[in-house]
Amino acid sequence: MWIPTEHEKYGVVIAGFRGTVPHGLSLEIGDTVQILEKCDGWYRGFALKNPNVKGIFPSNYIHLKNACVKNKGQFEMVIPTEDSVITEMTSTLRDWGTMWKQLYVRNEGDLFHRLWHIMNEILDLRRQVLVGHLTHDRMKDVKRHITARLDWGNEQLGLDLVPRKEYAMVDPEEISITELYRLMEHRHRKKDTPVPASSHHLFVQMKSLMCSNLGEELEVIFSLFDSKENRPISERFFLRLNRNGLPKCPEKPERHCSLFVDLGSSELRKDIYITVHIIRIGRMGAGEKKNACNVQYRRPFGCAVLSIADLLAGDSKDDLVLKVYMCNTESDWYQIHENIIKKLNARYNLTGSNAGLAVSLQLLHGDIEQIRREYTSRFTHGVSITRKLGFSNIIMPGEMRNDLYITVERGEFEKGGKSVARNVEVTMHVVDSSGQILKDFISFGSGEPPASEYHSFVLYHNNGPRWAELLKLPIPVDKFRGAHIRCEFRHCSTKEKGEKKLFGFSFVPLMQENGRTLPDGTHELIVHKCEENTNLQDSGRYLKLPFSKGISLGNNSQAVKTTKESFWITSFLCSTKLTQNGDMLDLLKWRTHPDKIAGCLSKLKEIDGSEIVKFLQDTLDTLFGILDENSQKYGSKVFDCLVHIINLLQDSKFHHFKPVMDTYIESHFAGALAYRDLIKVLKWHIDRVTEVELHEHIQEVLKAQEYIFKYIVQSRRLFSIATGGQNEEEFRCCIQELLMSVRFFLSQESKGASALSQLQAVFLSSFPSVYSELLKLFDVREVANLVHDALGSLPTVMHGDESLQAVKLQSIGKTVESHLYTNPDSRCILLPVVLHHLHMHLQEQKDLIMCARILSNIFCLIKKNSSEKSVLEEIDVIVNSLLDILLRTILEITSRPQPSGSALRLQFQDVTGEFVSCLLSLLRQMTDRHYQQLLDSFNTKEDLRDFLLQIFTVFRILIRPEMFPKDWTVMRLVANNVIITTVLYLSDALRKNFLNENFDYKIWDSYFFLAVIFINQLCLQLEMFTPSKKKKVLEKYGDMRVTMGCEIFSMWQNLGEHKLHFIPALIGPFLEVTLIPQPDLRNVMIPIFHDMMDWEQRRSGNFKQVEAKLIDKLDSLMSEGKGDETYRELFNSILLKKIERETWRESGVSLIATVTRLMERLLDYRDCMKMGEVDGKKIGCTVSLLNFYKTELNKEEMYIRYIHKLYDLHLKAQNFTEAAYTLLLYDELLEWSDRPLREFLNYPMQTEWQRKECLHLTIIQNFDRGKCWENGIILCRKIAEQYESYYDYRNLSKMRMMEASLYDKIMDQQRLEPEFFRVGFYGKKFPFFLRNKEFVCRGHDYERLEAFQQRMLNEFPHAIAMQHANQPDETIFQAEAQYLQIYAVTPIPENQEVLQRDGIPDNIKSFYKVNHIWRFRYDRPFHKGTKDKENEFKSLWVERTTLILVQSLPGISRWFEVEKREVVEMSPLENAIEVLENKNQQLRTLISQCQTRQMQNINPLTMCLNGVIDAAVNGGVARYQEAFFIKEYILNHPEDGEKITRLRELMLEQAQILEFGLAVHEKVVPQDMRPLHKKLVDQFFVMKSSLGIQEFSSCVQASPVHFPNGSPRVCRNSMPVSMSPDAARVIPRRSPLSYPAVNRYSSSSLSSQASAEVSNITGQSESSDEVFNMQPSPSTSSLSSTHSASPNVTSSAPSSARASPLLSDKHKHSRENSCLSPRERPCSAIYPTPSETSQRMLFNHTGDCALPRSDSSLPGPDKAVNTTPSSWSLDSGKEARNTSESGKLISPPVPPRPAQTASPARHIASVSPSPAGRSPMKGSVQSFTPSPVEYHSSGLISNSPALSGSYSSGISSLSRCSTSETSGFESQGSEPAVTVPSYSVSEEPVRKESKTPPPYSVYERTLKRPVPLPHSLSIPPATDPPALPPKPQLVRPNNLENSSRRTEQVPRPRPLPRKVSQL
Repeated sequence: MWIPTEHEKYGVVIAGFRGTVPHGLSLEIGDTVQILEKCDGWYRGFALKNPNVKGIFPSNYIHLKNACVKNKGQFEMVIPTEDSVITEMTSTLRDWGTMWKQLYVRNEGDLFHRLWHIMNEILDLRRQVLVGHLTHDRMKDVKRHITARLDWGNEQLGLDLVPRKEYAMVDPEEISITELYRLMEHRHRKKDTPVPASSHHLFVQMKSLMCSNLGEELEVIFSLFDSKENRPISERFFLRLNRNGLPKCPEKPERHCSLFVDLGSSELRKDIYITVHIIRIGRMGAGEKKNACNVQYRRPFGCAVLSIADLLAGDSKDDLVLKVYMCNTESDWYQIHENIIKKLNARYNLTGSNAGLAVSLQLLHGDIEQIRREYTSRFTHGVSITRKLGFSNIIMPGEMRNDLYITVERGEFEKGGKSVARNVEVTMHVVDSSGQILKDFISFGSGEPPASEYHSFVLYHNNGPRWAELLKLPIPVDKFRGAHIRCEFRHCSTKEKGEKKLFGFSFVPLMQENGRTLPDGTHELIVHKCEENTNLQDSGRYLKLPFSKGISLGNNSQAVKTTKESFWITSFLCSTKLTQNGDMLDLLKWRTHPDKIAGCLSKLKEIDGSEIVKFLQDTLDTLFGILDENSQKYGSKVFDCLVHIINLLQDSKFHHFKPVMDTYIESHFAGALAYRDLIKVLKWHIDRVTEVELHEHIQEVLKAQEYIFKYIVQSRRLFSIATGGQNEEEFRCCIQELLMSVRFFLSQESKGASALSQLQAVFLSSFPSVYSELLKLFDVREVANLVHDALGSLPTVMHGDESLQAVKLQSIGKTVESHLYTNPDSRCILLPVVLHHLHMHLQEQKDLIMCARILSNIFCLIKKNSSEKSVLEEIDVIVNSLLDILLRTILEITSRPQPSGSALRLQFQDVTGEFVSCLLSLLRQMTDRHYQQLLDSFNTKEDLRDFLLQIFTVFRILIRPEMFPKDWTVMRLVANNVIITTVLYLSDALRKNFLNENFDYKIWDSYFFLAVIFINQLCLQLEMFTPSKKKKVLEKYGDMRVTMGCEIFSMWQNLGEHKLHFIPALIGPFLEVTLIPQPDLRNVMIPIFHDMMDWEQRRSGNFKQVEAKLIDKLDSLMSEGKGDETYRELFNSILLKKIERETWRESGVSLIATVTRLMERLLDYRDCMKMGEVDGKKIGCTVSLLNFYKTELNKEEMYIRYIHKLYDLHLKAQNFTEAAYTLLLYDELLEWSDRPLREFLNYPMQTEWQRKECLHLTIIQNFDRGKCWENGIILCRKIAEQYESYYDYRNLSKMRMMEASLYDKIMDQQRLEPEFFRVGFYGKKFPFFLRNKEFVCRGHDYERLEAFQQRMLNEFPHAIAMQHANQPDETIFQAEAQYLQIYAVTPIPENQEVLQRDGIPDNIKSFYKVNHIWRFRYDRPFHKGTKDKENEFKSLWVERTTLILVQSLPGISRWFEVEKREVVEMSPLENAIEVLENKNQQLRTLISQCQTRQMQNINPLTMCLNGVIDAAVNGGVARYQEAFFIKEYILNHPEDGEKITRLRELMLEQAQILEFGLAVHEKVVPQDMRPLHKKLVDQFFVMKSSLGIQEFSSCVQASPVHFPNGSPRVCRNSMPVSMSPDAARVIPRRSPLSYPAVNRYSSSSLSSQASAEVSNITGQSESSDEVFNMQPSPSTSSLSSTHSASPNVTSSAPSSARASPLLSDKHKHSRENSCLSPRERPCSAIYPTPSETSQRMLFNHTGDCALPRSDSSLPGPDKAVNTTPSSWSLDSGKEARNTSESGKLISPPVPPRPAQTASPARHIASVSPSPAGRSPMKGSVQSFTPSPVEYHSSGLISNSPALSGSYSSGISSLSRCSTSETSGFESQGSEPAVTVPSYSVSEEPVRKESKTPPPYSVYERTLKRPVPLPHSLSIPPATDPPALPPKPQLVRPNNLENSSRRTEQVPRPRPLPRKVSQL
């Protein structure tokens, strides 16, 4: 049976449990569980990480922990009773765990590893705490470390700042808000501004001395030197090195490591140096022989210097090597370091090039104890301490020092009968009074133990040696008296014996007989001469002698003999026990000289403070002893001395001696009668404050009043103890009288900064410190009344002295902080006077920082939910006194501009935060009664209205994000809880007082505005919190957004008809609230929109305002990331349900539908914009939204905004043409008027004309960058017209020049023709604007199908690529997935007039082929009926699909949706006709180019001839004959008669062209290719015989124009009407790999001998210059064109017996896919193009100036490639093209051809030709039009020798094109150019309204062409090649010959104007 648990409530999982039993709960190790019930070894409960899932689990898997339960029962809450730090660590580490993994995902490796180390460290510290074996101090230290690391991690991860008290988290509900603010602010400050350390220490470690000439032991002496004052500032660090330059005692670290301690911040500057002096121990001369002398001397060696500034940048320097300089002149040794510092290094030599002193330095900061804790290892191993010279900046009591520093300065000695100067060595001893040498009291430095004697270093032959060696004599105080220093002088001989002969001595006593020690300073000592054998052990014999040449010291008055020899030393005493001051000694011995008491007391003020504090207790005893002896005589003087000593302790240097004074008062003070004199003297001074001459003295007295009162109180206590409390009343009266004097003194008013106000300020600053003393003697209420009276007597005038007002406030602040105020009994007395002064200051807005601090302290004492009567009364007083002024103060502060300085800004934020916390504290303490009293206290509704407006405004300020730092979530939540509680109270007052006839719009608007911004706060969006944080917030506060939302709804319902005032103003704010992803909030707020629609309908009969506001706000809010798909559905469903019964239901449904559709688009837009790079999805989404605003919503401003967003996207993607079209949309909205326009987006305020001009120039610039120059020209003309109309000729000139430059660019620069792709987006997972739609996209430069497909798959990574081109079915449309269907399509140009005309350069035509395109097409081959295995072309049909777009390309996007599809079928016969027409046109072009010598390499012509003839011989055209010329077909298809005739005509025409081509070929063929040519001729006759042709002369008339060289020329036609549309045929280019599915129908392969020969002769390596004879291209590009030929050609050539060996069976049989990728691959975009690079070859003619195309607007087939030999390897499916301009064009005539009336295709609306080549660059070779059977360019043909049918025949070609074009060419120089008219076959029927032949018409229905007869064909005999007859013009038959003959004389027609679509 399951029993609820009593004590087993909380536990941790110690073993994983899978929960496989029924109702089992799955648990992981470490999960915490809350236990509800138990039964037979099982628990039932839930894991705290997921409290909604409950289940059972084994009890032995759980480790129980102690916990307390709150709210027992169904909603009980279990809180573990473990240490709060442990709890925080556990929850924090869990939160960090998730975020830590995300750091790895985001590649933030540094933080990832640092956090990992911190987490491990915290876990280790957690274990230590849990074990519980730590001492109290160690536990405190561990917790400090834990919290520091938790705070660091939270800060790094952007988590909240945790308020703590004593290392434990505080519950914000358990402390006052002001205290919470202080805790937060303290932790924030601690994080931001670390307190700079006042004490610094320098760690020095000596490593070694690197020097080549060592061999002697060395002494190294470190010290710190102040170069500014030229003196050392530290003791010396002394260490010895062995002969190798290493420390002599490496096992003792203290011998070679030292810490220079107590450096002040003022000593961390550049002119402080580390000086190193090195002394060698050895012979006198460094180079002396070893046997010269055995005596060791200390001799100078070298010096090194380092500035401490090097350590200021970085605190540590490891392995520094200091340069060591040797002293050349020993007499300068004493100042060698100074000279090095002054850069006088020239006079010193370095000890060696690689020599130096290796040291390690580190600068440490903080208190020495702190350093010991942080660097325990260093102190554990041992380190010597090197002190500063003298006391540190702060003298600590208890510090015991008695150090005498002696500097051996210099000496002056006589030669002593020697011829040279002496080598003087000084030996120093410390001798006691008995003449014994004191042992071990001479210290050379901190690294060496003290010694008994000192030997100076020896300077060679120097009678005036200067040593400057510093020694420390740590002599105990008891041995100081009577001791003296004796210095002995010896001459050191350099002879063999090395004798040291004594020749003199000096001495100096350390203390005089009167107790004064040796005074600081330099002393010139007498050198007493003596002999070597003189006995100096008996000190009594020489102590009577004089010792100094200066002023006689002591009683030694013996006459000083004149002597020239002297010895100088400098002494400096640092002692806490001895004094050098005689006045101090006289005062302390006052009883021995009573007559000197007055003088001694007077001189006390002149004694140095350090001397007084050293003897503080003795001095105080002396003063009070004198007072007890004779108070009448010395009372005033003793009082003055006492005041001087008390004030001395205020100095920072002696501040630490205050506790010494306190201890003295408590334990040693014995003046039981002193209080009477002290009170009397103090009152005397206070009563005379008005006497000017005493002001300074009285000021000193008032400063000392704290300690004076302490002495008074302690004296009275001692008296009471001694006498049993006598004279109590008398004492009280004295105190009362004293305080009466104080009150009178304080009440005095003074104007300005007078001396009186200064005294009042001084008194007030120290007066609060007296309270605690008075409490020792009086009752708390008595003291409170005394203080109340004193503070109440202060003048209330605020315009007095500013400094006094500030001090007054500080005094009140100290009062509030005192123990007196914390007592409730005294607080009720003091609070009114405190509030009174605060109110005055706040009213004047003065001293706000202090006011805020006082208020904070007041509220810190009031705990939350304190129901004590005294607290409630205090709140009453505060509310009445301060609430109003507090609100006004916050408004005033926050409305001021923030100060600029960072320190001032921090101060500003602090004071604002403190006032806010005070207000929140007050509001939280207020109960229902307080609120009711407050609201009742307003006399009029106007007062209440002002109050409500004020408090609502303040609340809005408190909600601002900048009010608190971003990580103060705890503080924000507390503030919001207070605000919502207060708003709920005040909303009742709003309803009761400001509705109906008292309605006030302003206050209601303020209320709603506050509520909305409250809900929208970032800190309340719980969805963004971690689960644990969200749970804590919900448990403590609930979801405050829902509470406020319900309150908004309730208040809205109360408004009634007044709702109309807030429509449409509140639509935006309420909409913002509903977009918050909180279901309950949305359900509450969305119905308000229905209410708004209803009221608006009542008022105006519609709700246009509601609709307009909704739409405007939706855009801005959703672009900020608000709203989601759930909201769209909820909005739709709730409002539709609400309006079901409304009379205006239909219009309401329309509005809701519009808003819902807008949401769909906005959500799609937002999702797209989240992606990083600009892609088609972003642009397409923006276009969709832009069109929606224009067409459905008619929102012009939003429309213009999205125009510019789209423009920016295009610029970022470098779609300059699209960017120009986009900006053109805005331009079209403007007129050329002077209407002023406001500032908008990035446009300044300007006139409409100026903005339109600016737009025009920007658009022209973008068209220029996009190489769409024709469009730019139109805009240039438009703006030029405006300039001309305004006579602005300057700008007109510039515009005309710009227009001219665009014309130049058209003719001179290259443009790439883009590919076009059809993309279908199917499935519900696509964004709304793409879903189940198809588009045509303009590809990027050089982008081919596989690249485009990959780009699309990258943009839609979850999409599935479809493998077929069929239209998908409904299941694909409705699938929950993404399907992409991609294939290439061919553009159908609209403007065919330009394309059909001869003489127009390709540079110009190329623009019209790929611009302003509305229609695109693609072909799909299929078999209809029974498939003939012998001849498959009989049943091969083509399905031609035409796509019509909603807008033309290019436009505002790179892709547009397909609006309409048209599908027609082409018969096999029509297909065959089209293939032959294309092949014939290609042959004409190649022959023409070869004749005019445009082709220096004839390989293209050779290959084309071979391909056609060889295929025909092997059965190519025979397959057509078998299929269409048989009787059965003609009988079954009588309607195809004309088409059959046309096919026969094309066959015969091809034969004639081939014959002419062979004749031309024979003239130019090189010798090594003669065999191939002969074979071609032989095969040609076989081909003719297969066609039944014997001679051409009987069939075709001779050419109407003949030329002497046998090469016919046809001049340009004179009139456009006489021009054949064939003259503008487009020759599409096709790779033999384009349609692998059709390869199987090829009639032959190149496996024949001829094909093999061609391959062997012409199929050379790409880099073979000899074969190709290629010239380097001037173009910068060497890339081959990535574009293929027209996709609209399907081969209908008969199949040969051999299949292509290159193509796989998959491709051979995939006929359905053969046209999907018409330019390069099978129709499916997914199938790869097979290619074998090893079998690829290329043929190229020489083109000197061929350039590749670089323009994105050009079609693919016209893209050229560089002729660089090494770059001509083309992939199958890639096409290379070399374009050039011709000079003089010579073309063969072509046979006339009758017009056909039948169209080859049925029901075709428009068919596009494939783009043709053009010649942008000047050159000597004319471009040729290549064959449609392979990839090629003008001048470049690629062929695979292994590929069947690639050059075999025009009939058997694998691809075809419907139309072809011969490029027109301009002549160079003055020679006129001539054009070859060529046949043109178009599939578009003639438009009836056309006056001229329609562009691209295949056959003229109005003209009949006679069928040529075979018997008329004849070949005229000639030595030159037979003339190729000209192509007949499309004119009336009777004018044909005449017009062709007179074309030579007719001038060149003016070209028709270029047409560009309206912009």
